[in-house]
Amino acid sequence: MLSDLDAALIHETIPHFHDTPWRFTRFAEAVRSDVRNRARKVKDDIDAIMRRESDAVVLRNRAADGGAVRRIVHNDTKLNNVLIDDATGVGICVIDLDTVMPGLSMYDFGDCCRIAVNPAAEDERDLSKVKADLALFRLIAEGYLSAARDFLLPAEIRHLAFSAKLITLEQAVRFLTDYLQGDVYYKIHRPEHNLDRCRTQLALVDDMERKMGEMQAIIGENGRGT
Repeated sequence: MLSDLDAALIHETIPHFHDTPWRFTRFAEAVRSDVRNRARKVKDDIDAIMRRESDAVVLRNRAADGGAVRRIVHNDTKLNNVLIDDATGVGICVIDLDTVMPGLSMYDFGDCCRIAVNPAAEDERDLSKVKADLALFRLIAEGYLSAARDFLLPAEIRHLAFSAKLITLEQAVRFLTDYLQGDVYYKIHRPEHNLDRCRTQLALVDDMERKMGEMQAIIGENGRGT
């Protein structure tokens, strides 16, 4: 509905919110400073993140080369940011608008997938339950592209499946950064809660990577050959 409104008219309320390279820089700083002496304990998790560092710049590069356009986006597309009528199951409205600002449409699609395609909880400790459910991914892709494919650029559509993995990786970076810094940003409800959250995201990234070809095929089926 806002696709024809100039994103430059909207103030950036939270700088760097979905700036994945910046998140990686802050993560590297947290690893180096290691203020709570936790880095040694989570070396495998650090390595799992850092070997994917090259992914961080992909969407930013598409924006720089004109393949993606800054639009007005929500930036926090969690399921609990949509009010749904209990009786009809129909969506009523989107809420939690403090993060609405200029960004890439791929961020919204990716973050929605991060939450919605994984039937397990965001902080599930039994990682065998964590997966990218392709049936759920198909429903999200069909619904999103039925409304958005007419204004999205071809490169934006081609990167939708990748964006699901990237935003999941970005969230893993944010959780582990906070853990290394002493749990100063996210509210925790048990010791090592942020570490559990990070590992859940990384398990989901692993599964998305295994299924990326299938995810891209689903996008292709619904993106009118783009």
